[in-house]
Amino acid sequence: MNLPKHTTLQSCTTIIQPRYSETDQGGVVHHSVYPVYFEMGRTELLRANGLAYKDLEASGVFFVIAELNIKYRRPAFYDEQLRLETTCTNVSASKVEHSYKLIRPSTGEILAEAQSVLACVDEKGKIRRMPEFMYPPE
Repeated sequence: MNLPKHTTLQSCTTIIQPRYSETDQGGVVHHSVYPVYFEMGRTELLRANGLAYKDLEASGVFFVIAELNIKYRRPAFYDEQLRLETTCTNVSASKVEHSYKLIRPSTGEILAEAQSVLACVDEKGKIRRMPEFMYPPE
């Protein structure tokens, strides 16, 4: 496994197109789907840094959601193209924090904003020290 020396990108953009199964009868994306979108954003940010969850887990590094705060501003709808901006805002000894903006590109409207805190744990779920490569270069 070839892990990078440091993460170099602190943010990335992911295009999301809500599927029918993610909406109610009115075509509005259900509130429970947003955390799935945010996880997609974190996954793509890792990938942009040359990492994947499977590589982290193979090296004994796991992340669990400790906090998730979402502010829903406007509805998102079935099959419209959305832009998710995911930013790593802080890396500390045992946690990593992200912020998210879900945007309707056609109007620039912010549909939802969120922040998450992920705890770094070992394979048994016990808090562990954040690996050096998760810190951006100084």
